Amino acid sequence: MTEHFDVVVVGAGISGVGAGHHLQANSPERSYVILEGRERLGGTWDLFRYPGIRSDSDMFTLGFSFRPWTEAKAIADGPAILNYLDETAREFRIDKHIRYRHRVKSASWSSADALWTVTAEQDGEERVFTCGFLFMCTGYYNYTRGYSPEFAGAEDFQGRIVHPQFWTPDIDYKGKRVVVIGSGATAVTLVPEIAREAASVTMLQRSPTYIVARPSEDGIANWLRRKLPSKTAYAITRWKNVLLQQYFFRAARKYPEKAKEKIIEMVRGELGPDYDVGTHFTPSYNPWDQRLCLVPDADLFAVIREGKADVVTDTIAHFTPTGIKLNSGRELEADLVVTATGLEIQLVSDIPFSVDGRPVEWKQHFSYKGMMFSDVPNMAMSFGYTNASWTLKADLTANYVTRLLNAMRKRGMRQVTPRVGAPIEEAPFLDFTSGYVQRAMEKFPRRGTRAPWRVDQSYTRDLMALKYGGLDQEMEFSNPVPAGRKAA
Repeated sequence: MTEHFDVVVVGAGISGVGAGHHLQANSPERSYVILEGRERLGGTWDLFRYPGIRSDSDMFTLGFSFRPWTEAKAIADGPAILNYLDETAREFRIDKHIRYRHRVKSASWSSADALWTVTAEQDGEERVFTCGFLFMCTGYYNYTRGYSPEFAGAEDFQGRIVHPQFWTPDIDYKGKRVVVIGSGATAVTLVPEIAREAASVTMLQRSPTYIVARPSEDGIANWLRRKLPSKTAYAITRWKNVLLQQYFFRAARKYPEKAKEKIIEMVRGELGPDYDVGTHFTPSYNPWDQRLCLVPDADLFAVIREGKADVVTDTIAHFTPTGIKLNSGRELEADLVVTATGLEIQLVSDIPFSVDGRPVEWKQHFSYKGMMFSDVPNMAMSFGYTNASWTLKADLTANYVTRLLNAMRKRGMRQVTPRVGAPIEEAPFLDFTSGYVQRAMEKFPRRGTRAPWRVDQSYTRDLMALKYGGLDQEMEFSNPVPAGRKAA
């Protein structure tokens, strides 16, 4: 049996829940369903269960524009974020539209029918859906596999090796010697949390990452909440944080040496003049060539100062039965090794797509406004910012999709397709030097260096372009509704 909806949303994480709200609020006449491969909503915040899991953005921008974040902590832990998503889905009755354990296997577009056919699998059985518009809200990484390099001798290690993406409750680190391999957001989250109960914790990094500390609570936000209605306080705080993020990002890009100096100075102030900040906390690249890591209340620096954790900057020669031998000759003894070595990025969950019988190879297409693709009709993807909270762009994307849907109905057209007009200069989909990004870019679409094919990574610019800008720039509305039929 085939079910039809005006819109099929794939994924019930932050992006999917937000998409449901915008569809209900802005295009209430449209029917929609959210297909979620897992057994519950939440995406990232349900998948990751490792100790200390928390946001690396403030919740006033990671939270939805339409539902205030009201808890005291601006840097929230995973369970609190998951609860916020649960409450949002229930409050707006978005949960009634979610089909769980529906893993999408393929999507094919027919111009003749002006329909996507989406095939999913539920508990071993095939489910087929058709829709006029397909909205992919699946995030940007592989849920079933993390990135973990092959380490020589790993099979000889007598302890346990765990990737944090697959943390389970039986992993015991109390009183154990723990080595966390990595220096990104996951590693700096794990180390202070594990240090509470472990005998020792070492963060083993090949190269340093920029790490900045900020309070877990936003004092201004909490003061505003005491003085103003919740929604007003939230809106003011959200804009405050957006503008501050953009200011610091632009300043770091314009004056990278000054930005680097300020960050390193902050770290030195936390760890003291005798700590080797030059080796362990001074990256070779400029700030925002890769994403900065956030540590709330300077917790990472606190456990280093207290001697509960240390940082080693070196490369791995091979594992031994009792630990890790480094290329410097030093050996780190360990009972548990956590490979916080990164994610495996993928586009739209690597689902096979086809348009009128032709397979879609994403690297042959251009990204349109960071959300649609050249020559791919009636399909959008939610993909957040690299320099700010994911939800900021997800909100704008969902709002833009509803604008397109409303324009199609008003014009009596069933198809909307980005088309490349004048020749454009090509650029990588993401301008980031992080390893997890570089490993995936050859499979990703290209972007252009001019609008609407450029990705600005700027909320204020995108707000004007996506919420208030025109819809016709290198966009083709076509496939009129057949005579006698009402526009869907």
